[in-house]
Amino acid sequence: MVDFFIERPNFAWVIALFIVLAGALTLGRLPVSQYPDVAPPQISVSASYPGASAQIINLNVTSLLEEELNGLPDLLYYESTSANGSADTTVTFKPGTDPDRAQIDVQNRLQRVVGRLPQAVIEQGLKVEQVRANFLMIYALSYTDEQQDSVGLADFAARAVNNEIRRVAGVGRVEMYTAERAMRIWVDPAELVGYGLSMADVSKAIAAQNVQVPAGSMGERPGPVDQQITATVMVQGQLESVEAFGNIVLRANDDGASVRIHDVARVELGRQDYRFDARLNGKPVAAMSVQLAPGGNALQTAQAVKARLEHLSSTLPGNMRLSVPYDTAPFVQAAIKQVVYTLIEAMVLVFLVMWLFLQKLRYTLIPAVVVPVCLSGTLAVMGVLGFSINMMTLFGMVLAIGMLVDDAIVVVESVERLISQERLSPKDATRKAMRQISGAIVGITLVLATVFLPLAFMGGSVGVIYQQFALVLSVSILFSGFLALTLTPALCAALLKPFDPTRRVPGFNRHFDRLTAHYERVAGTWVRRGTRSVCLYLLLLAVLVLAYHRLPSSFIPSEDQGYTVTDIQLPPAASAARTEVTVNAWEQYALAQPATHQVLSILGFSFSGEGANAALSYISLKDWSVRGSDQASRAVAQRATRAFEDVSDGSVFSTVPPAVDGLGTSAGFELRLQDLTGHPHAELLGARAQLLAAAKASPVIGSLRDEGLADAPQIKIDIDREKAEALGVSFDVISAALSAALGSQQINEFANQGRMQRVIVQADGSSRQTPEALLRLQVPNRQNKLVPLEAFSRFEWQVGPLQIVRYNGSQSLRFTGDAAAGYSTGQAMQALQDIAAQLPAGFSLEWAGLSLQEQQSSAQVPLLMGLSLLTVLLVLVALYESWAIPFAVLLIVPVGVLGSVAAVTVMGMPNDVYFKVGLVTIIGLSAKNAILIVEFAKALHAQGASLANAAIQAARLRFRPIIMTSLAFILGVVPLALATGPGAASQQAIGTGVIGGMLAATVLGVLWVPVLFVKVMSVSQRLQGRQWVVDANKGP
Repeated sequence: MVDFFIERPNFAWVIALFIVLAGALTLGRLPVSQYPDVAPPQISVSASYPGASAQIINLNVTSLLEEELNGLPDLLYYESTSANGSADTTVTFKPGTDPDRAQIDVQNRLQRVVGRLPQAVIEQGLKVEQVRANFLMIYALSYTDEQQDSVGLADFAARAVNNEIRRVAGVGRVEMYTAERAMRIWVDPAELVGYGLSMADVSKAIAAQNVQVPAGSMGERPGPVDQQITATVMVQGQLESVEAFGNIVLRANDDGASVRIHDVARVELGRQDYRFDARLNGKPVAAMSVQLAPGGNALQTAQAVKARLEHLSSTLPGNMRLSVPYDTAPFVQAAIKQVVYTLIEAMVLVFLVMWLFLQKLRYTLIPAVVVPVCLSGTLAVMGVLGFSINMMTLFGMVLAIGMLVDDAIVVVESVERLISQERLSPKDATRKAMRQISGAIVGITLVLATVFLPLAFMGGSVGVIYQQFALVLSVSILFSGFLALTLTPALCAALLKPFDPTRRVPGFNRHFDRLTAHYERVAGTWVRRGTRSVCLYLLLLAVLVLAYHRLPSSFIPSEDQGYTVTDIQLPPAASAARTEVTVNAWEQYALAQPATHQVLSILGFSFSGEGANAALSYISLKDWSVRGSDQASRAVAQRATRAFEDVSDGSVFSTVPPAVDGLGTSAGFELRLQDLTGHPHAELLGARAQLLAAAKASPVIGSLRDEGLADAPQIKIDIDREKAEALGVSFDVISAALSAALGSQQINEFANQGRMQRVIVQADGSSRQTPEALLRLQVPNRQNKLVPLEAFSRFEWQVGPLQIVRYNGSQSLRFTGDAAAGYSTGQAMQALQDIAAQLPAGFSLEWAGLSLQEQQSSAQVPLLMGLSLLTVLLVLVALYESWAIPFAVLLIVPVGVLGSVAAVTVMGMPNDVYFKVGLVTIIGLSAKNAILIVEFAKALHAQGASLANAAIQAARLRFRPIIMTSLAFILGVVPLALATGPGAASQQAIGTGVIGGMLAATVLGVLWVPVLFVKVMSVSQRLQGRQWVVDANKGP
């Protein structure tokens, strides 16, 4: 095949141009994202039960829903939260599950249980949606003047903005954190009593008089034959104004007098609910979060949403504006751009290394041409496989650059050596060189391509990351090997020209020749002292085992994504007014910080749950280019947490977002404390206290936070049912009255500016301030006389949960935390496992989010490394028809691995996903250098040279290409290790380990390869019954 392309170089060019064309056409269609779609599909099931407590919802709604979720196909886990008035269950499926099929499976299961749910829940309906754990962005509608009416903003957003955004491709859910308008009927119970009316009378009157009457038509057939006209009959049944609702008749007397709603209640066009408020830089706004649909592309969706918002801005009233105060897309764009710059820098550095060694532009351009052709072919295959341009595929390309030129450098260097030393023509030199090195090229290509294949078979979310990295590297290396056997020899034969070796750069060659001669002497000494060298090698293995096990573990490094997240929690039962005071203080602090761009706060909502005592705040930071290391997001978050350590009314904790979108809500670790055997709630709280105390005493754990809402005071109303029945009051009347007075009872809807909005009845605020006021509520008995609740009820104060969390059906508590300074998340997780072993029987810890993926990935690592080594071994056995030579090659791998471990240890980095990827890369590259020497040593030994001389001569002959290819690779990775700006932590993590491993595999590997080759081959030959004399002084 090689001779065919040497004789027909244009054919090789055509193949290369087709590859480039395919890559160029594919490039524009590849989606761009930070990572592959690693977040497992999640289906959310939401139910509303107005007025019900968390305990009631947990028993009557959540537990019933969970019964049907067990046994779903590809179920990973499910988690439910029961809070006052609502139940939310998130069902998480294994990565790779079709989210549409998963949603259908969940809906079908829930159909079985709908009939068992409370009627109020059935009327509200179950909402089943595909969701993501994190927000893609939050957009806000605000006033440009001094208006403060956030309800007007929310109402306009609900009418004119939100539905437009929901229709954008890739958008999964849009949630509003300010309520739209509703017709609110604020009833005064005292006025009701004065007129002899009850809350039930108000509800019934509204339901009866605010109805849409489908009256039909006049004159429709059948009718008189002389009918001349037809007309639709309209009846004013549905009310539309505050005045109309106020005029609803509650009771008409015989004398013509009547009691209307405005006599006993205040009617206003107010808010649908009062759970949330949103503020941007301290001013009221309507805030809407956007969640990405499963399978959606974050960058494309964010760009489409912002384009739609820009279009909608032209339709806004003059005093309104749309903005995006929280957006995850800029970090992804900036990080991808930084890696692209790194890719370009790597190509330039590799080119300079080749020019330094080859010293002729023609000779240098041939390997340089190979790189874009290989990358183009890789892009084309990525399009076929459905990959995106993301951090992992780009990292694969950066690492590949140094490998892609390897094969071409080996070819060009061999041709150049034959031209200069044997005075052959370029075409003859190419033919001879290819006969010498084709086997080595095939071996190198297969080893480097197959060493990554086990990565592609890893499971879980981490497996998705590994798969794209591994396949990009493997495909690019296969293209490199193919071009080394087709395009590169064709170019060498056609473009290279004989040259005078004396015209080389004399200084460089003179020094390199001295280095080569010195290397030959040292290598000879190591071979002659083979036993000592082997003992030193065994010592190295022991050091490697010790150093590797002492390396702290982690998952993915946390990045400066350009914003921080702050969770604000006040004491249980704190009012919204108290929460607002703390949020005001927090916003003043945040806006005064030099790194702050803007601050968005949502009151009533947090990742811990909803409540008047909770708030969540996002600080959007200024661009990375104007912030130093002291203004990085983690530093900003740590200072903010310290600044509010002593806050008297609640807690304020700032953190940074998780490294991977969709896996958790913050960086660090995430876990659940589970009650597996149904202990009383007080015992679960006792286990919580024990866990927090032990974590606080541990030097490895920096912080551990309970992410749930603390138990709060509750009022329990005990109803004496016998006394109530004696007074003629039925229990359903009592429950309806309480629900209407306290629970924001929705009666029906009314038309308002072209949209249907809710009509809600509730007791006025003054009648809901104290328990005594609640018991003064009047309910009608069977004789239609009013009876106060206090006639048959009493109340008592108690403490109970605001929310109940269940994880896989067991009651649990959510925790997040961080490792202490100088420790990794893996070490902190192990410390927590040790603490969990001391908890009372029946309690256990379960990992979630990133921590779950870290635990699962760490369990697969030994198998991964073993499979990579086994794959390389089997490929080499097949190539060389020998079991001895592959062992001689693989025994050099620990040298490179030790270099990687040493590099990350010195730099204080953990054993994370990127380090493991680097280790697999080092396995292949260490084997590649060994193959270059062993291939020649095997050939020289077959020609009659002793094992020692064959090894030493092969090492001398291949020293220059090994140094050149290794240096090209190392310098190609240097931009990763020295990266700054967005995404720098990930680049440094992968670059540092790879550089350390390649330096060790090059500097130490070239010394140990000849030794190990001689020792392994000697043992092999003795085992075969042949006696060989290993004499380093004997000639060939």
